[in-house]
Amino acid sequence: MAVQELVMPAASRVGTVVAIGQQVRVPKTAELVAAHLRRRIVRGELVEGDALPPEATLMEQFGVSRPTLREAFRVLESEALITVRRGAHGGARVHTPNGDIAARYAALVLEYRGTTLADIHQARAVIEPPCVALLTESRTQEDLDRLRIAVNETAAATATDDPGQCLQANLAFHVLLVELAGNTTLSVLSGMLRHILDLATLSHPTVDQRGPEHRLTIRRRLLAHERVVELIEAREARAAEDLWRAHLLETGEYLTDGPIAATVLDLLG
Repeated sequence: MAVQELVMPAASRVGTVVAIGQQVRVPKTAELVAAHLRRRIVRGELVEGDALPPEATLMEQFGVSRPTLREAFRVLESEALITVRRGAHGGARVHTPNGDIAARYAALVLEYRGTTLADIHQARAVIEPPCVALLTESRTQEDLDRLRIAVNETAAATATDDPGQCLQANLAFHVLLVELAGNTTLSVLSGMLRHILDLATLSHPTVDQRGPEHRLTIRRRLLAHERVVELIEAREARAAEDLWRAHLLETGEYLTDGPIAATVLDLLG
């Protein structure tokens, strides 16, 4: 596909909305090539790990020079949609869009605005509880079975007294609750917040993860998990949502109990 063929969709998108006399920015050739490849990735025509054709093939396909193609590659690399290795065994490989990349950029914006860890926990307590309510109204027996398995895995992790294992099991339960709610947008937003909180937890441990108070908190967390599954099974949406909100707020207060709650977090290192 020559570059001239790529220009038409871009021109048609802007042609009907630009006022007379208003300047129209014509996309650079490299941007058009990057847009074409990006569209194929987003539509699933190119999947994770796929190798793009050799540079010579793509140059002929798009009718562009090597510098132009490499500029297009740099655009896609900056979006984490491909990685490029130079050399005889190099080439470009595809990566599907990843919420963690968006989360890292969001973390950068939050740092710039002086956001605190307490602020992020509060946002999480706004997003997750409605997901629990959605799940309560639509849950299936398979959903309940998966939730009970996740609760059992959390209980087993708690019994090991391994902080890392407990954290992973707890995270998996939260991920599952939001996933089963079935709202993709809420799932992506929740995943971004979880990723940021994970970065913060690694960078700023705020509690003694082996002390008696922490073990008691872990036990209370497990009881909240068990109870929310019971409410989901009983289809008590309001009660399940209220319980989960209280649980998240309590957990957030515990994890941010100290001077770190009033400081700007260096999440990205």
